[in-house]
Amino acid sequence: MNILIGFLTGVLASMGLGGGFILVVWLTMFTGAEQRAAQGVNLLFFLPIALISLIIHLKNGLVNKSLVKKLALGGIAGAVTGTFAAQHMSNDFLRTLFALFLLGFGLRELFSGSEKALSDV
Repeated sequence: MNILIGFLTGVLASMGLGGGFILVVWLTMFTGAEQRAAQGVNLLFFLPIALISLIIHLKNGLVNKSLVKKLALGGIAGAVTGTFAAQHMSNDFLRTLFALFLLGFGLRELFSGSEKALSDV
């Protein structure tokens, strides 16, 4: 089952669809991993997948390099800040924060009225 979850997570992550969600949920709900450990595994798991996906996306011209340049500095600063902040949060708080994050984005997607996205399918 771990191989299947790894495969599904890799497919979704390479598409930019949040494969980490599946991995973190799997690790916390079905393997008993603590939230902080699951997030760490997710980050390490993500590195080779992101590299492979980035190479393919760059080759296919699917990366807006000027947008990446605008977002990268803030993203790096946010990653450092978030890493230090997570070290001072309890596992329960991180779980709650993760759940609220997923709920908020899920509700936004559900009720955003994205008729164009549905017509593209």
